[in-house]
Amino acid sequence: MIYVLISVLCSVTVSVLLKFARNQGLDTSQIIVWNYPVAAGLTFLFFTPQIEFLTHPDAPWGIYLLLAVLLPSVFFALGASLRTTGLVRTEIAQRLSLIIPLIAAFYWFGETASTGTWIGLGMGLLAIGLSIGWHKEDTGKVGQVGQGGRASSISTGWLYPLLVFIGYGICDVLFKSIAQITSIPYTTSMFFVFVMAMLVAFLYLILWSSLGKIQLSVRAIAWGLVLGAFNFANILFYMRAHRALPDNPSIVFTGMNIGVISLGALVGVLVFREKLSTLNKIGLVLAMVSILVLAAFI
Repeated sequence: MIYVLISVLCSVTVSVLLKFARNQGLDTSQIIVWNYPVAAGLTFLFFTPQIEFLTHPDAPWGIYLLLAVLLPSVFFALGASLRTTGLVRTEIAQRLSLIIPLIAAFYWFGETASTGTWIGLGMGLLAIGLSIGWHKEDTGKVGQVGQGGRASSISTGWLYPLLVFIGYGICDVLFKSIAQITSIPYTTSMFFVFVMAMLVAFLYLILWSSLGKIQLSVRAIAWGLVLGAFNFANILFYMRAHRALPDNPSIVFTGMNIGVISLGALVGVLVFREKLSTLNKIGLVLAMVSILVLAAFI
């Protein structure tokens, strides 16, 4: 379980770093861009991907390209969600994105679902609605991101966490599709995806800087390198947790998701003084219960 704990800590640290960086006036989009060279480099160092598979006929280049675009895009949505709705609801949206690959497993990958699984999925969807829904408590926070200090659209209170929920869910489905291609090692495919995502992220950065939307920052580079290390560590220790407990995947599944939501809630409320409505609190509890139910039936 030590691997699960470390993975939980690294996952929450990624969100905390983005939150702190934003509070210090740093451009989180640049930080996210510079995370990818570290993630790709550490993947090469730890997993020694087999580059010769670049020309393998089974290489799913369409999925690789789609992930290369989605990963940085969803990461940008994560940063925006942390800014507009806070750490607690963003973590819930990210962790409950597991609902999407579970549904895909039943309809796309041919797996069967029990009644208990459907109950857990329903509870999870309800938890998402309660957790990321816009409430009166959001007025001041959302208003700070509008132009000239005026309140921005109410929709931003739920839009970004919804994008996080859908985006990470789709990415999980695509990664599962890659994992089913047994002729290519999964870690090799993961390396290809990270390298391509890095290239796409740098294209974003070049475009934004050329349009004058952002000003390049050395501090953002440093924060991005640290972010990349924690982002990769989250993946590394999660994979090691599954290898250490091969006969108990539900323990890893439950510990990781409930751990991230619980720790994220504590940090969000105690460190960043985030305020949750009654519905948000109900959604937080329901999210944990839904994960327990899903773990019991999948």
